[in-house]
Amino acid sequence: MTTLPVNEKLPADVTLSPDELLREAMALDTTWRDKPGVWGWLSAVDHKTTAKRYIITAFLMFIAGGIEAALMRLQLARPENNLIGPDRYNQLFTTHGTTMMFLFAVPIMTAMGLYFVPLMIGARSIAFPRLNAFGFWNYFVGVVFLYVSLFANTGPDTGWFAYVPLSGPAYSPGHRVDVWAQVVTFTEIAALCGAVNIIATVFKMRAPGMSLNRIPLFVWAQLVVAFMIVFAMPAVATGSTLMLATDRAVNMHWFNPAEGGDALLWQHIFWFFGHPEVYIIFLPAVGMVTPIIETFCRRQVFGYTAIVMANITTAFFAFGLWVHHMFATPIPELGQSLFTAASMVIAIPTGLQIFCWIATMWAGRPRLTVPMLFVLGFLFTFINGGITGVMLASVAFDKQAHDTFFVVAHLHYVLIGGGLMPLFGAFYYWFPKITGRLLKESWGKLHFWLFLIGTNVTFFPMHVLGLNGMPRRIYTYLAPTGWGPLNLLATAGALTIALSVLIFVVNAAKSWFGGELAKENPWEAAGLEWATASPPPPYNFIHTPLVRSRHPLWEPTVELPVVVGLRSDRREILVTTTFDARPDSRHNSPDGSIWPLYTALSMGLVFIGSIFSPYFVLGGLGVSLVGLLGWAWQSTQPSGVERVALPDGPIVERV
Repeated sequence: MTTLPVNEKLPADVTLSPDELLREAMALDTTWRDKPGVWGWLSAVDHKTTAKRYIITAFLMFIAGGIEAALMRLQLARPENNLIGPDRYNQLFTTHGTTMMFLFAVPIMTAMGLYFVPLMIGARSIAFPRLNAFGFWNYFVGVVFLYVSLFANTGPDTGWFAYVPLSGPAYSPGHRVDVWAQVVTFTEIAALCGAVNIIATVFKMRAPGMSLNRIPLFVWAQLVVAFMIVFAMPAVATGSTLMLATDRAVNMHWFNPAEGGDALLWQHIFWFFGHPEVYIIFLPAVGMVTPIIETFCRRQVFGYTAIVMANITTAFFAFGLWVHHMFATPIPELGQSLFTAASMVIAIPTGLQIFCWIATMWAGRPRLTVPMLFVLGFLFTFINGGITGVMLASVAFDKQAHDTFFVVAHLHYVLIGGGLMPLFGAFYYWFPKITGRLLKESWGKLHFWLFLIGTNVTFFPMHVLGLNGMPRRIYTYLAPTGWGPLNLLATAGALTIALSVLIFVVNAAKSWFGGELAKENPWEAAGLEWATASPPPPYNFIHTPLVRSRHPLWEPTVELPVVVGLRSDRREILVTTTFDARPDSRHNSPDGSIWPLYTALSMGLVFIGSIFSPYFVLGGLGVSLVGLLGWAWQSTQPSGVERVALPDGPIVERV
């Protein structure tokens, strides 16, 4: 793409007549909207369209993973149950973990950033729209591949972290583990595409005046997580696609001790990604907490700089904790003590953020809306999960509780309390922005209370079960163990969670198609995402806003100041400097393209075909080359659309 010079002195505080605004909006809509029909739907690259596809697909994966969890809980509800056999149970718990971690949690958190980051920083688009679409189609191929395999009785069955030697060729013949390895590859490609987009967008496309110390805290969280993805995801992608897959396909012996390999190498590679992944899920969630608290307490957050530094510190320490998943392995005791200390220290920046939120609520006037209730539920549930996390950081205790239901309880308290509750709060908070309609408040409160009660009824008894010796990953148990009553209670809690999610789904469906219409800013919030229509138009903003503070919509001005100078007859976006967000250049954003979809499908042929025959790899690479050449050729063509005649006079050009 070519860049064009832009006037450094873009005029601010421009007064435009309603007719001029209407003409410019119509011209921008013609330029930026997706093409009609099926072809236009498949080639759409609008960041909001791609993000909504991510969100809907990921939430469907959440429902699928929840159904798998419910089936497992029904199997464990009573001793010596025969509802599900051991082989199907192994596939269920592996697919459940893979779905929730790889196909739901990380994609949906990234998708929330892909939707809202450009809106929050006043940009018309994302940095690389076609790359963004390519990432989604890779993710979608992985989703389809996993569930087709599960229904064909070839789903992965060695756990969501696929420990060797169990996942090696000697103990897992067939292609079940190969399915897991390639699904992970698809999701990592998608995550990296999203991360690169967020980094470039935040650093180079912020509205003029939005210096680094004025970036919204949600954007900061997404930026920090994007860097974490760039450093963490290649580890598991390399381990699964290169090492584990070649061990199984061509006997490379990376993890075979008999041939000079090391089984613990897999655990180091996986958990170097696996523990940062918890914070890749958690940090976007805490980024959602801050705007909700600010909006419903009517107060700017206390400790902006402290929260930013806490996010960065958490990300840094997250890469130094992976060995606490390996305390039961023969690693040096000095290393165990160092990782114990790091595992406890990481609680400090999280605690700092919690105190900042409490101080904000203490000095504000909280309104107990549904988003705010989910934030309070997050604080209660996540703190409980964090306490058991500090317990497991102790080597002596971890060796006793390792591979028991105590660890299962801790993991779900942290992920549901620290990730899912803020996400539900964000759904209720931003649903009017995405759809233009409000969710029903009374249904939302019922959803919250059932979800909070169900979560604690499900997972608190698992702590006791773990301390009583119940191991995880068993499909049945004997009655004399005494584990039956608490397992039945946990199953009742799981069904309560399922009921609460069903209420949310019905509420969302009814509201989307016939709910109460929302104003542009129904919560009177402070962020730039509320400075445009709800739902946002394809171009986000008619004119790029001019930012003068961290809370631009709470400034005592009549209207939000804007800058002009971008053309409306082509997809022109403003590029600004990294630190101070001064206008730097104009850039032509690419329009819709079918090549990202084609390239993702051809790469899917490479990765999936590699499981069965090397000829698929050669053929798939050849087909992929066509896609890459077509993508590159289309990128050299001039973007934009021809001017069109509009009613009531010509287009007003402001350059």
